[in-house]
Amino acid sequence: MSRPTEVDRLPASSEPVRFAGPLAWVVLGFAVLLGAAIALQQYALAALPLVVGIVGVALHRRDLLLLGMVATVPLSLNLEQLSIGGVGLYLPTEPILFGLLLLFMLDRVRGVPMMPALERHPISRWIQLMFVWLVITTLLSWDPLVSLKFTIARAWFVVGFFYLMVPIAARKSRQEGFVLLYLLPLLAVIMYTVFRHAGYGFDKQAGHWVMDPFFKDHTSYGAVLAMFWFPALALFLKPGRSAIGKLSIGATLVVLSVGLILSFTRAAWVSVAASAALGALMMLGVRLRTLVISALLGVVLLALSWDQLVISLERNDQDSSDDLTEHVESISNVSSDASNLERINRWNCAVSLWSERPMVGWGPGTYQFVYAPHQRSEHRTIISTNNADRGNAHSEYLGPLAEQGIPGLLIVLGILLSCSSLGFRTYRILRMHDRWQALWALSLYLGLMTYFIHGVLNNYLDTDKASAPFWGFLAILVTIDLEIRRNGWSAGPYRRPVLPRRGAAPNPQ
Repeated sequence: MSRPTEVDRLPASSEPVRFAGPLAWVVLGFAVLLGAAIALQQYALAALPLVVGIVGVALHRRDLLLLGMVATVPLSLNLEQLSIGGVGLYLPTEPILFGLLLLFMLDRVRGVPMMPALERHPISRWIQLMFVWLVITTLLSWDPLVSLKFTIARAWFVVGFFYLMVPIAARKSRQEGFVLLYLLPLLAVIMYTVFRHAGYGFDKQAGHWVMDPFFKDHTSYGAVLAMFWFPALALFLKPGRSAIGKLSIGATLVVLSVGLILSFTRAAWVSVAASAALGALMMLGVRLRTLVISALLGVVLLALSWDQLVISLERNDQDSSDDLTEHVESISNVSSDASNLERINRWNCAVSLWSERPMVGWGPGTYQFVYAPHQRSEHRTIISTNNADRGNAHSEYLGPLAEQGIPGLLIVLGILLSCSSLGFRTYRILRMHDRWQALWALSLYLGLMTYFIHGVLNNYLDTDKASAPFWGFLAILVTIDLEIRRNGWSAGPYRRPVLPRRGAAPNPQ
């Protein structure tokens, strides 16, 4: 008999959760505990039943716990932002994710294997390589304790939102459920932010912090809204939806768009526009190989004309503004816009750090603690700082280069190319079999691409807000790809499917 896999160990959704012991004894025990907590002024004890309940659900219905936790991600709060304990921990998500990581590791120690197809999938192989290199660079880190914390946090995000999500997403209804469970609480955050922003006359400066305490700044807020824009559009376009359902999703898309515009996050706007252009090219049948070759040629031409480009950009002195048109124009301002100049300062620091440790870097998560001495006076801005309190390399590519060396950057690029190959492949195959599934897969891939594009200017995968959709969308795409492989569908030449005439027998593919 074959050994049970991770998927086999997940209880069927129809099975009820059974709790041992009569309910009366449970209620009585809680009353006694609550009384003791009040008498001893140890009010934290009152949360013990909640903790026990979460542990029980984690042991019996891990799928429900994970999906329920997804709904709390947009509303999670950072203890460090709230000045509680000085620890950068998101509640309630990260403690739950840490517990799920421990259970996942316990399953591996007990010999419970993962799904073989998932373990062998190209995306999974890149993730495994990522963790191997994270462990190596942690051991060689400038500060191993900081790097160990970073690696563990990355592990609980990937395990919770990718490896545990793949078997859950095998049911198509839960793929949409994942998006909606995150999106609905996110709408509450958007409305809270917009109403609060309105109190300040939609001032651009106020727009940088009115999403507090749910998001640390407007850039991370805009990045997450951008990731959900294409999946929300796909849900709106899904055929067969009731009028009320379509109206609800349409209203959701409008609120999402308004929030994205009022976030004043230029990188998010660019990422949505660029991803939309990519989606249009995919629909026209342009191959990934063609786009990659074109991108490489573009990089070569950019390098050859770099000096002229810089001179041209320095002529733009339009600073960021409350006026949306002027705010868009300020994107290319590298002469006076402090935000743009500070990014260049951080990027120069990352390259300088890499030049000193080109192969292993300074260690995961260490950039913000070591970059200050590498700032050059001509690159410093009015918002530059020597403290570890103003973010990191502001790049999902240069950050790993500085912290994990050349292999770290190559792994990020490998995940990007593997994700793109997956997105193009699933869309090309599914549009010959199921147009809606093709559109759904395309929307998830474009949502991921908004983050990869945004990642040139910022990086947020150390937060639950961005990690949940990033790894979750990737998990759903892998699930779709595994189903395609099981069905034996191949990426042959595209032919528009022939629909049967009314009353005629369907033509099998």
